Amino acid sequence: MIPLKDDNPTVGRPVVTYLLIGLCVLVFLMELGSQSYRTGELFYSYGLIPSVLMGHNQLPQDLYALPAYLTIFSSMFMHGGFMHLIGNMLYMWIFADNIEDSLGQKKFIIFYLLSGVGAAMAQVIMDTSSQVPMVGASGAIGGVLGAYLINHPNAR
Repeated sequence: MIPLKDDNPTVGRPVVTYLLIGLCVLVFLMELGSQSYRTGELFYSYGLIPSVLMGHNQLPQDLYALPAYLTIFSSMFMHGGFMHLIGNMLYMWIFADNIEDSLGQKKFIIFYLLSGVGAAMAQVIMDTSSQVPMVGASGAIGGVLGAYLINHPNAR
């Protein structure tokens, strides 16, 4: 099921939702323009790698761009391909405005980031030795969808 819209109106303009979508698109365009995108190095430099975060492995010096704990955040704004980006941003566009409206801008950004961090840490805990970079906003958007289901249980 791919949603195209929801029937719940919003009171205010969802500025934070628009900014988060814009930031994800901007980061993706920067990924596409990067030489290291073609080789996958970008994902190792800015994606969340569980084994690096947990201190089991280290990145080669030429790939080290951020301290491992900051990749928890940088990975949330990267996407592995066009369809990955489009899928995440479609759900964000349809559902996040209602959650931003009910929480307010400041609480929404905190909720969004905490949802992403929580999902990332759950994945890290599942396989602390994984050397595969994790990227995408799916965890944060999963939190938004959960909040939407709780706040709008009868929505169609």
